[in-house]
Amino acid sequence: MRLFSNRTRPAAAGPLGTERLPRRPGRRFPSPLPPRAGGSDEAGPRSYAPVTDAIVEVFAGCRTAEVAPARAPMPSDGAALDNLRGYCFFLDADVVGVTEAVDELWVGEPIDGHATAVAIAVADRRPARPGEPGHEWVAGAERLAAEIRAMEIATVVTRYLGALGHAATAHTNAVTDVDLDRVALHAGVAEIRGGAIRHPLLPAAGGFGLAVITTDLTVPTDEPLADRSPLTSLSVGVRHAVGWGGTRPGLDRLDGRHRPWHLGRYPMEKIARVDRPTTLIVDDEVQRVPARHNFFVRARAGDLGPRPQKEVARFIPKAPHGMASSEMLNRLVALQHGPVADAVAEGADDPDANADAVKALGHFLGADMTGVCRVPTHAWYSHHPDGTEIEPRHRNGIVFVLDQGYETMEGASGDDWVSGAQSMRAYLRASMIACTLAAHIRSLGYDATAHTARLDEVNHIPLLLEAGIGELSRIGELVLNPFVGPRFKSGVVTTDLPLTGDRPIDFGLQDFCEKCTKCARECPCGAIRFGDKVMFNGYEMWKPDVDRCARYRITNMRGSACGRCMKTCPYNVEGVLSERPFQWAAIKLPFARSWIARLDDRIGRGSINPVKKWWVDIEMVDGTPVEPPKGANARELNLGRAARDESGYAMFPPELAPPGPDGMAPHPIDRAAGVEAAAGAERPAAARRRISTRP
Repeated sequence: MRLFSNRTRPAAAGPLGTERLPRRPGRRFPSPLPPRAGGSDEAGPRSYAPVTDAIVEVFAGCRTAEVAPARAPMPSDGAALDNLRGYCFFLDADVVGVTEAVDELWVGEPIDGHATAVAIAVADRRPARPGEPGHEWVAGAERLAAEIRAMEIATVVTRYLGALGHAATAHTNAVTDVDLDRVALHAGVAEIRGGAIRHPLLPAAGGFGLAVITTDLTVPTDEPLADRSPLTSLSVGVRHAVGWGGTRPGLDRLDGRHRPWHLGRYPMEKIARVDRPTTLIVDDEVQRVPARHNFFVRARAGDLGPRPQKEVARFIPKAPHGMASSEMLNRLVALQHGPVADAVAEGADDPDANADAVKALGHFLGADMTGVCRVPTHAWYSHHPDGTEIEPRHRNGIVFVLDQGYETMEGASGDDWVSGAQSMRAYLRASMIACTLAAHIRSLGYDATAHTARLDEVNHIPLLLEAGIGELSRIGELVLNPFVGPRFKSGVVTTDLPLTGDRPIDFGLQDFCEKCTKCARECPCGAIRFGDKVMFNGYEMWKPDVDRCARYRITNMRGSACGRCMKTCPYNVEGVLSERPFQWAAIKLPFARSWIARLDDRIGRGSINPVKKWWVDIEMVDGTPVEPPKGANARELNLGRAARDESGYAMFPPELAPPGPDGMAPHPIDRAAGVEAAAGAERPAAARRRISTRP
């Protein structure tokens, strides 16, 4: 929990108050260098560490990128630096520094033209305490987790720079052409103190994982850290401890580092649990549908017409921030399945211990929340997009979520040029976590499959509900969480590992969404209902018009994708102390919910905070980075929009889906039938009465 809001702190300044640390000119350091502080003890026999080799290999194979034929336009050197640093922080770097790539930093032959080096530090993970749930799985891998995160950031940013027309290479503990620690010292990302290399604002011993990017992009550089007087150290330390000025608090209890790994960052244990989700689900009426019915797949097949088919082909490549993750996502698909160990590991048959351990590992790897549930048969798609049949094969599911980034969402309109990057960042991280979890479970002797944005065999929504991650919201086919709202993407692992499932949650969202229509009002394409819930394929929900939604997201010419509903939802809160009382009231006090929804508008939440815009808007046109020809969306709140006529809404139940075995054969949208289906949809009250009369 933050004591101070960070709304006025520029996103490119980073989460820590490094600007308070004194700097010095000159870059002379001893040779050889002392070791880096912290680090980890040797991982134990039940550690997940061995399965990460395949992940590392994927990123090491992507350490360079094809360079675009022209360089992207940048408003100034300062904007280019903020864009670079901001992207690193958006990807969860803790400290970033820039220095000249002088000869003494290279351990091999210098790369021609690479005059700049960017050091990226990620703090070591908190060691699991002996006896803490999941200890055997994560202990000894604290530095490894930090190194892999640093590798991910460096690789993604390297490929982003290539899309901008700049040559770049990622250097990591797996493969490097530079002395990583020496670059960190030169760039002011570390100092030598107490006989070790450390950073004064990182937890515990100040240890960190490290990666470096060398590039021909020229931006202003940082100076090395200087010695501090006792008074300066005290001042910096006190401000850091409490998060003064909106920085990340250094005290464990304010930053959540004191919480056991299996509980995660957010106090989900304080949210009420119930036996069934808060919306009606008629299990025996839910039909399995083919993955081909996903409207992005339908667009690729031409079902939505020629323009969406053309635009969906460049949906990810049209924005360089988003396309930077694409190649790694593609390569991780090969890791979603794998061989299972011949024998079950001793003690791996305890469902309670396993549930705690998978949550601990999920959070240790970077998930914001993790839950466990049974996998309903109807959650499995019936067919892959190519027509291949999918056979449900696992009884248990692990579902976790990745926050798409509050600060970046604050600086965006929700449908501008960073929206796609928010999704791709979360999809890549989810793929890494899912593949790691699945591989580790297989090493224990149980089958497991990772499900990702690139290859998914299950619908995540039923699992998010059953695992107690959230409730269905007015946004429609979207689960909303009490702490990060709708601002997340999910990953899933299905498995035969014995697991004790979680229960669904109830935090009053159905009543809140009934009283709040902000997402419907702000939806740029009118895809979200102002009206009442209906029954759709056995589920009670505010069913959105997915045809309208998909068409807008795919053909948006003033941005990349759309997350306008996430941007403007009142539950998209920063989580500062000043807002926790409102969050508590929204959950606990039904009479206050209408007032809180109106207050959200009154104080301007959902508007653009320009302080948080770190990125430069760039569009890729025929492989060349340019200033977007159509500009960028910059929407403010549409307070005057009234409820619209919803008679033209369409919904597409399973009977209107393309036949699964037909694969990608065209199956044009029948919107008239969709409108008819929406008009005739059963109301939840009628469904309840009907079910109550069953014998």
